[in-house]
Amino acid sequence: MAFDSRLLNGVGVLSAVVEAGSFVRAGEALGLTQSAVSRAVARLEQRVGIRIFHRTARSISLTDEGRRFYEAVSPLLAGIEDAAIRASGSAAEVRGRLRVNVDGAFGHYVLTPNIARFMERHPGLTVEIAVRDRMGDLVAEGFDVGIHFGPPEPSSLVCRLLLETKVLTCAAPAYLARRGTPRHPADLEGNHECILMRDPLTGRAYGWEFVKGNEALPVKVSGKLMVNDTGALLGACCGGQGIAQPLGLYVREFLADGRLVQILPEWSEETFPLYVYHHTPKLMSAKVRAFLDFLRELTR
Repeated sequence: MAFDSRLLNGVGVLSAVVEAGSFVRAGEALGLTQSAVSRAVARLEQRVGIRIFHRTARSISLTDEGRRFYEAVSPLLAGIEDAAIRASGSAAEVRGRLRVNVDGAFGHYVLTPNIARFMERHPGLTVEIAVRDRMGDLVAEGFDVGIHFGPPEPSSLVCRLLLETKVLTCAAPAYLARRGTPRHPADLEGNHECILMRDPLTGRAYGWEFVKGNEALPVKVSGKLMVNDTGALLGACCGGQGIAQPLGLYVREFLADGRLVQILPEWSEETFPLYVYHHTPKLMSAKVRAFLDFLRELTR
C-alpha cells in the first residue's frame, strides 16, 4: 500500500473520534463539521479495507477490526507527537493531554492527593484521571496509562508490576474494647463482626486468607455489612462496625494516628499486586515516560 498524507490525516481523525466518543465532539476538537469527520472516517475505512465503527443513531463503537487497527496506530501517533516536540527543541518538556485509567482506591488515596506535584513539574501538560473499578479496554477508550490492582488483565499493552502491598487486618480501638482482640485467625469464625468487601467480578464478598511463612489459612468470616469501596470500608472500620482487611497502602495514617489498630500482625504476609499498563517503551511518548517515573516515586 503506497503511503499518502490522507492516510495520516484519517488516522488523526480516527484518534479524535475515539477520544471524544462521537463525531460531533471530535469535529469540535478538530475544528471540523460532523459531516467532514464522517467523510474522513469513511475514506479511511475504504483505504484500509475494514469497517472501523459500528454506527447507530445514538452511539458509535469500534468494531473488532477497528479496535485492532486503532491499537496498532495509536502509539505511533503518540510517537509522532513526541518526535515533533523533540524536533522543536523541547525534548525535556512534557506537553499535551495525559489520560489515566486508575483503580478507585489508588486514585483517591495515592494518585490525586499527589498529582499537583507532578503537574507543577510539567506546566505544559493537562491530565485527565478516570477512576474505574474495572480497567475496560484502555486502547479503545483512548487512555495512555492504566493502574489497577489484581492479577494482570488481558491487554495489548505492556503490563508491569508497580508494587505488592500487604493485606492487613484492622479494627477500631472501640470495637476491640467492646468485643475483645482475636489472638488467632480461627477466633474470627462466628465470634466477630467482619466488614466484607464485594468482589466486582463475582458480586460476592472476597474471601479472607491469613498467611504466615509458608502457611496460608483461609477463614470463613461473617458480617452484616458489605461494601464495594475502600473509603466505605475504612469509614465503617474506624466507626467501630467491625474488623476489616484493607490494603496496607491505604491505612498507614490510620494506624499511625491510632484510629485503627492492626490485629494478628504475625499473619499478615498476604500481598496484593498493583500493575501499570502502557504502550511499549519504543512507542512511548514523553508524557507517559514522565508519568511512569512519577508513579515509581509514589510507590517506592
